[in-house]
Amino acid sequence: MAIVRSPKTLIFYAFQLFLLVQIQVSCYQYKVGDLDAWGIPTSANPKVYSFWSKYHTFKIGDSLLFLYPPSQDSVIQVTEQNYNSCNLTDPILYMNNGNSLFNITKPGEFYFTSGVPGHCEKKQKLQISVLLGNGSAYSPSYGPSALPDTAAPSYANVFGTIPLPPSSSSSRNTYSILLSAILAAAISAKIM
Repeated sequence: MAIVRSPKTLIFYAFQLFLLVQIQVSCYQYKVGDLDAWGIPTSANPKVYSFWSKYHTFKIGDSLLFLYPPSQDSVIQVTEQNYNSCNLTDPILYMNNGNSLFNITKPGEFYFTSGVPGHCEKKQKLQISVLLGNGSAYSPSYGPSALPDTAAPSYANVFGTIPLPPSSSSSRNTYSILLSAILAAAISAKIM
């Protein structure tokens, strides 16, 4: 293998490395409800899911992790109309393994509720908004979408770390840029 010494080639490789590092840190897995499992909200916190979704900014590539006892609950993705009326018929997506992962693949509004009759009426439901990649509002022509439950990985460790909120991502991006620059300089120095 020949050593490439062209400055243009080195810049190209450094840019590719930078992109890989950025992609690695730009997607988050959110545990729905943070410390609480997916379930009927308590009387002390009846709006846990509506408050939770307002404090997170979701992007394409992020995912939602719903944790619950599989023998007692499930998660379904529904239309806005079915969400508002707590109609559980004809769900878009049905997940019931207790460790359900929903991958966000498109911008738009997404609606979830428990698949157990009566739970939706007790406020066990979640609505999220996903922005376009550039941070602008989505177009109403986009519809909800998700990878099927079988295509999403399932993680055995349910007590893993909780992703930091996006407000702290600016320090992460600064760190990623600095790391990319150091790696690119090291690679350039070694090749030249």
